[in-house]
Order: sequence, then C-alpha cells, then structure tokens
Amino acid sequence: MKKIKDIKIAIVGSSFREEVTKSLQKNCLTTLSKKGIGRDQVDIFRVPGSLEIPLLAKILAKKRKYDAIIAFGAIVKGKTYHFEQIGMECARGCMEVSLQYEIPVIFEVLAVYDLKDAIGRATRKKENKGVEAALTALEMIRLMSKL
Repeated sequence: MKKIKDIKIAIVGSSFREEVTKSLQKNCLTTLSKKGIGRDQVDIFRVPGSLEIPLLAKILAKKRKYDAIIAFGAIVKGKTYHFEQIGMECARGCMEVSLQYEIPVIFEVLAVYDLKDAIGRATRKKENKGVEAALTALEMIRLMSKL
C-alpha cells in the first residue's frame, strides 16, 4: 500500500468560470491536507477552458509522476448546443486518459443549467464536489495500490 507521504496528485482546473474552479480547488486542498497530503504533494495547472482539460491530463498522465489527476471545471448551459459538446467531449477525453494510462482521473467538471448551481456545488458544506474529488482520488489511489 502506498504511503501517504509518497502520494502525488495533479489538479487541472479551467480558468473559465474561475470563481467555481477556485472554490472546488480550495475545498479539495483543505480535504487533502486533513488527510495528510502536504501542499508540496499537489501540483496545480490551469487551462483556458474545460475542453482543454483532457489534453493536459494526458500529458500529465504520460509523465507517470502522479497517482491521480483531478479535473475541475464549470460548463453552464447557454442558448446553443455548445454546452453539450463541451461537456461530453471533456468527459470522454478524461475517461480515455484514465483508461489508457491506468490512472484515476477524477472528473468534477460541473455541467449545470444555472451558474448558481455550480457555485452551490463548489461552496456548500454538504455534498461539496471539491471535497468529494479529494476523497475519491485518495480512495482510488488506495485501491489501486493494493493491486
């Protein structure tokens, strides 16, 4: 089993809707810290938007430096089909990275109908997606280190 001090995590967050992604990241880092993960064990990367997340996740996965990659973004439905395209392709790309490189890519790119919903998911005390991302990453690292 991997020791907590040896875990390395990458966070890839979208700069678009930064009020959401920064809150997700803050709650994630707080949770990781409570579980014994030092700030020096987490590298943070910013991409312009959610569609760019899978490419950077792939580059990071190829390095074989990280035990998990956490993806944060927020896509809000507008008046066009763009919302669906970005959401589906980002999810598909992250899943492909996870399967190809056998690394957990924790997908917390929030696809919502209203910006308030994304802000709520990123800031509330219960069911906070940043907290859930941290816990999911640690659980996947634990499970995979047993194999």
